[in-house]
Amino acid sequence: MTTEDVLAEVGPRLRSLRKEREVTLAGLSEATGISVSTLSRLESGQRKPSLELLLPIAQAHQVPLDELVGAPPVGDPRVRAAPIVRNGRTHWPLTRQPGGLQAYKVLEPRRTLEPDPRTHEGYEWLYVLSGRLRLVLGEHDVVLTAGEAAEFDTRVPHWFGSTGEGPVEFLSLFGPQGERMHVRARPRTG
Repeated sequence: MTTEDVLAEVGPRLRSLRKEREVTLAGLSEATGISVSTLSRLESGQRKPSLELLLPIAQAHQVPLDELVGAPPVGDPRVRAAPIVRNGRTHWPLTRQPGGLQAYKVLEPRRTLEPDPRTHEGYEWLYVLSGRLRLVLGEHDVVLTAGEAAEFDTRVPHWFGSTGEGPVEFLSLFGPQGERMHVRARPRTG
């Protein structure tokens, strides 16, 4: 449906709503401050609806603006992707679009693995939900706990997994080269 189609349906919708509520053009004019002739032209489609006109009408009828313009309902925003098990690790995709930034919820089982750092193009951000995540990044070997995050360029040799003490659940955001995530709030300098 084009914008013109949506706008063409506003006038009849306004007239129908006004008549359902048994309000006259004069009564609506008094409630909104919009002239009777302007309201009449809106309802007949001779005047294009604008936000300045629709807001007071929506307020007078006590309806959301979406109802006046017939906005389509918002689809279900939940992502329902099947888990993927790879090398003993379970990944739940949290994004639907291929390419660009990808997000996953990951469950790493309790196990002890020898770190095998790898490199590839991109940038990664990790956030630990529960458990302890061992991260080997270049010369660093650190353990992240619940509520801690790490971000790094994946061209640096890296590996992450369980500490062997128990399972770890974390979020992983991965972006192609040059698509860096901004996760730090920096204080203003005065």
